Amino acid sequence: MSTLQVKGLVKRFGGLIATDHLDLEVRPGELHAVIGPNGAGKTTLLNQLSGALLPSEGSILLDGVDVTFMPMPKRALAGIARSFQITSVFSGFDVLQNVMFAVQAGSGHSFSFWRPAASDRALRDPAMAALAEVGLAAMANIPVAALAHGARRQLEIAMALAMKPKLLLLDEPMAGMSHQESLEVVALLQRLKGRYAIVLVEHDMDAVFALADRIAVLVYGRPIACGTPKDIQDNPDVRAAYLGDQEEMA
Repeated sequence: MSTLQVKGLVKRFGGLIATDHLDLEVRPGELHAVIGPNGAGKTTLLNQLSGALLPSEGSILLDGVDVTFMPMPKRALAGIARSFQITSVFSGFDVLQNVMFAVQAGSGHSFSFWRPAASDRALRDPAMAALAEVGLAAMANIPVAALAHGARRQLEIAMALAMKPKLLLLDEPMAGMSHQESLEVVALLQRLKGRYAIVLVEHDMDAVFALADRIAVLVYGRPIACGTPKDIQDNPDVRAAYLGDQEEMA
C-alpha cells in the first residue's frame, strides 16, 4: 500500500487553477521530489497535503485512509509532519524545549499543558533522540536565537521527526543555506530515506537529483512528468518547460 495517494487533486482560487488534476503516489520509505518553476503550485500542493488548504476536488489518502477534509491538527496526529519554506521555530526557547513541544503536540496534548521541567523523561528522551537523529544533540541547551540558519532548519526537521510521522513534507529545507550547510542537510535526508516517506519541494537541483527516488514536475499546477531522476533529465517536455535553461541539471 502507498503511504500517500493523491487522486485528481484540484485547487481553485477564483478563476485561477493552482493545482490542476494532480495524481501523486509516494511509496513507503520513498523520497519523492516535486519540482517546477516559480508559480507551479508546489507549496500549494504541500498546503493541501498538510491540511492548511482544502482542495476543490480530488482525494488525499494516507495509508489508505481518506484525509482529504481532515483538519490540519488531526492530520498531524494521523502522521503527516511538515517543515516550512520559512523556518518556523520558537525563538524564545532553547533547542531541546522546541523539540519537547513537538513531542507533546505529537501525543495529542496542546501547549497549554506544557510543563517546563526538562527532567520530564516522557518528553525529554524522544526529543533528545530526534535531535541526535539530525546531529543537534550537542546543541540541546543552546537558545534558538543563537543558532545559525542551517541549524535552525535542522531543528525544524527534528521537530517534524519528533511527531513520529508516516509522511514528511519538506518545503525547501535548503533555502538560504550556504553550500556546506546544504551538504549537511543532503546527508541528513540521505539517512532518513528508507525510514520515512518524504515529499521534498526544493529549488537546489543538485540536491534533488542526488536524493530523489522519483521526481514529479509541475507547470502551472499540472503534472507534466513523473519518473526517476534520469527519466526527468532525459524528458524533452521537461527540458522545454523547465530544465532547458539550467545547464547544471543536464
